[in-house]
Amino acid sequence: MGRIICCGLGPGDPDLMSVRADRAVRAAGHVAYFRKKGRPGQARRIVEGMLAADVCEYPMEYPVTTEIAFDHPDYIRLLAGFYDEWAERLARLARAVDVVVLCEGDPYFYGSFMHLHTRLQGRVEIEVIAGIPGMAGCWNAVGRPIALGDDVTTVLMGTLAEDELEQRMRNSDALVVMKTGRNLAKVRRALASAGRLADAWLVERGTMPGERVARLVDVDAAECPYFAIVLVHGQGRSEATE
Repeated sequence: MGRIICCGLGPGDPDLMSVRADRAVRAAGHVAYFRKKGRPGQARRIVEGMLAADVCEYPMEYPVTTEIAFDHPDYIRLLAGFYDEWAERLARLARAVDVVVLCEGDPYFYGSFMHLHTRLQGRVEIEVIAGIPGMAGCWNAVGRPIALGDDVTTVLMGTLAEDELEQRMRNSDALVVMKTGRNLAKVRRALASAGRLADAWLVERGTMPGERVARLVDVDAAECPYFAIVLVHGQGRSEATE
């Protein structure tokens, strides 16, 4: 029997992949990866030029992304069917060969593969290769420590309700806001209400081609790319200055 190897690729720059991930990708005979219809896929872009010439590729195309609200029953139904189908296809394939599933960031940190991971339990051997989370690549792009000393760091989803975003922004030192995209205006309002907007940074396409780092107050756009994170750095004291 083969295995399913979920390979964490890191934040986007191929140079930030682990040695173990690099080795798995270059040795792969079968690779699967998520992508939006009509797009090459970010995970596939990261490994461009690394795959064997005779590799078999299995692009897993989402049936829906932003066309329907993520909490709409149709969205939930379509995605559930998509994950069911691909879990079955990968399980069948892995009866004979190893399959490397490419995953941006770290698979265990909001990774799409986890929807397959749950469905594949007990059916096939699974190996997960850790990757640098995208947020780590983003705060390194800013060039400042995200947290010091006893700072509390909170990771939020921009899809949360505005009042919940504001509450959690008030009650933490350092902030990471993922899934900004079309939620950028809402995130900005919540930060302003929480008194944190002046300290916020927007990092678009962190570590990738086209990276942009800017203070959020200087950004006029109401939306940003899918691969974008808002950061508010903690103000804790470092041991060296205490």
